[in-house]
Amino acid sequence: MFENPPERWIDEWRASLRLAAPLVGANLLQMAVFAVDVVFVARLGPEALAASSLSVALFGLLIWSLTGLVGAASPLIAAELGRRRHAVREVRRTVRMAGWVGLVAAFVAIAVCLLGGPLMRLTGQQPGVIALAVPFLQVLMWAAIPAVLGALLRTVVATLGRPGIGTAITGLGVAVNALGNWIFVFGHWGAPALGLTGSAVSSVVTSTAMLFAYALVIRCDRRLHRYRLLGRWWRPEWRRLRDVLAIGLPICGTIIAEAGMFNGAAFLMGRIGESELAAHTVALQFAAIAFQVPFGVAQAATIRVGLAYGAGNARGIARAGLVATQLGIGFMALSAGAMLLFPHTLLRLYIDPAAPENARVVVLAVQYMMVAAAFQLFDGAQAVGAGMLRGLQDTRMPMLIALFGYWVPGVGTALWLGLYTPLGGLGVWIGLLVGLIFVAGLLHWRWARRARLGLLPA
Repeated sequence: MFENPPERWIDEWRASLRLAAPLVGANLLQMAVFAVDVVFVARLGPEALAASSLSVALFGLLIWSLTGLVGAASPLIAAELGRRRHAVREVRRTVRMAGWVGLVAAFVAIAVCLLGGPLMRLTGQQPGVIALAVPFLQVLMWAAIPAVLGALLRTVVATLGRPGIGTAITGLGVAVNALGNWIFVFGHWGAPALGLTGSAVSSVVTSTAMLFAYALVIRCDRRLHRYRLLGRWWRPEWRRLRDVLAIGLPICGTIIAEAGMFNGAAFLMGRIGESELAAHTVALQFAAIAFQVPFGVAQAATIRVGLAYGAGNARGIARAGLVATQLGIGFMALSAGAMLLFPHTLLRLYIDPAAPENARVVVLAVQYMMVAAAFQLFDGAQAVGAGMLRGLQDTRMPMLIALFGYWVPGVGTALWLGLYTPLGGLGVWIGLLVGLIFVAGLLHWRWARRARLGLLPA
């Protein structure tokens, strides 16, 4: 995987697919880890499920954004490997400093979680839900440290040519979380029945188990062990720390900008009506699942472009970017076709479309899925575009593009059409589409002008 960028298109396709497939698998399995919590907590009642959903929404946003922060390790390591095959010391320095950043950031996330109660009261949540959510979040927050460090190691092993390790360990996480929920939520094998708090305990155990699994594999795998990634962790490398922050902080900001738009859309839907919010939640599930494919392709693009960037190979950069774009948008075209042709079949996975009480939700969800069909193409394009630019270590301007595109045309259109026109919920989805169109277009415009903008290696 660390050879010079291939000269043949078919070789680039093969290399990209070998890298992207396990990354996509790991992303889908990560969604399954969270889905396991919902399955068990739902049995405790709607109030417990609402408390869990609120807490996980806050915690998930924090962890997702911090995963982007430590994800700066990927383009830095890829560039070092592209420059020279045996970049052991430089790789270790990058991992060490990204680990320092991740550890400090995890404690910041814990501090934010401690403010969960006031934040929920500020957003007008029900007192009974807050009373359940606060103790749940105060246990869940301790998963931040292993979750962020585990995300770093997952990124590192993929960049070092072992992407399948992340898939296997995330699959292990699904099994551990299911077992942990069974033991701690309902009380089995001599453990007390902790109810909702038991699900948080299971999440902490799962994140910790996954972190130890990465550490074990890194020590035992011959290719990974030679880098001694966990060695000399106390030694500072201030220049590399600045590199990690310079690349990682804008990635973190980009994620918050995008997630903020989607979370804001849910609040808008709640103001419009309960049926609109329910239909929005169901329709968005399909988009979220499909998004994991271009997201994995984008992660692979960062590595493939980064390797060519380090090698100073402009043709390799262009080839890796084009293949990633074809892969990401090609899959999303298939996903869009499924939404257009089989909306009721897809809805049947979550609700019964034939049930009279679901009639309005079904009508609305089908409308939203028609917009989501176009939405899919641009969502895939923006994800891959951002991933390619990260391979060039270009993250600051993409963050500014995301802040503008998602919050000015995107949220602005959603507010106007959703609250001040008869379109209602459909207008909110049109706003999401507008935001994605702007961001995808600007990111790919920047990629197309990479040479003129001085983004290519000298």
